[in-house]
Amino acid sequence: MREINFFRKNEKKWAEIDDLLSTSGSISADRLSDLYIQLTDDLAYAQTNYPESKTVAYLNLLAGKVHGNIYKNKKKSRSFLINFFGKELPLIIYKHRKALLVSLIVFSLSCLIGAYSTHVDETFPRLIMGDQYVDMTIENIENGNPMGVYESMDPVPMFLFITFNNIRVSFIVFAAGIFFSVFTGFLLFRNGIMLGCFQYFFYTKKLLYISALTIWVHGTLEIASIVIAGGAGLALGNSFMFPGTYSRLHSFQMVAKDSVKIIAGLIPIFIVAGFLESFVTRYSTVSTIPAAVIILLSMLFLLFYFIYYPYKLHQHATN
Repeated sequence: MREINFFRKNEKKWAEIDDLLSTSGSISADRLSDLYIQLTDDLAYAQTNYPESKTVAYLNLLAGKVHGNIYKNKKKSRSFLINFFGKELPLIIYKHRKALLVSLIVFSLSCLIGAYSTHVDETFPRLIMGDQYVDMTIENIENGNPMGVYESMDPVPMFLFITFNNIRVSFIVFAAGIFFSVFTGFLLFRNGIMLGCFQYFFYTKKLLYISALTIWVHGTLEIASIVIAGGAGLALGNSFMFPGTYSRLHSFQMVAKDSVKIIAGLIPIFIVAGFLESFVTRYSTVSTIPAAVIILLSMLFLLFYFIYYPYKLHQHATN
């Protein structure tokens, strides 16, 4: 884009920001933060495409004014983690909500495909999960302990192994997005097939209720986090394929920063999911009420933090 066109496209917005700064006392901190993000994005684009230009100098000055207003009244006690999880991460989630939705759709459809494939071909679970795992599960069912796999390790080493493995898987799903989103889509598809196959396999054994109650105690957070990591990977790949008004490199760099923050934000959730799987899931068949409560609370947390709260935060920031 030519510099004059870039300037004309954004000059009204920049002028409005300049006017707002003259009455900064009436601007909320969230609004100032949103303006600062917009300006730094525009500044980065201008520095890449029009170095040493008057546009770059003007945006530098304007961004400096916004930055000064943000930090002039910032409370020193406000910690980085509170700011990150309370505002920055939810806004990033909202920003990339379309990629997250696509990730959810791909995963959900693949779950249905896995379940249907198991319905029409009873040997399909062996193809997906392997003979050893299927035989072990059948043996556990015959012994009256269908979910015995969750009791096969001591809690502490199981917690460490599962947590590390889940973080590793989420990072792979995210990093695969660098290959134009294709590999991320494939990994989401494969994991969805496995889940759908696994759940339908227990349905054929008339154990769907007990398997779902057991698996989703930890799986609600774990599976949702993998889907969110997949959304970060899709956003990463799309940033290069569909850069919009930015250069491909600049678009990729901006989204890469956001995606890494999403993955970092999922680490506490994976830790909680690993704890539940290692210390709680093995007892979920003893009493269904605690398991159901954990699943319900997990679902409410996900709906609030990753859907409702980002939307409300964005609405507040833009008003």
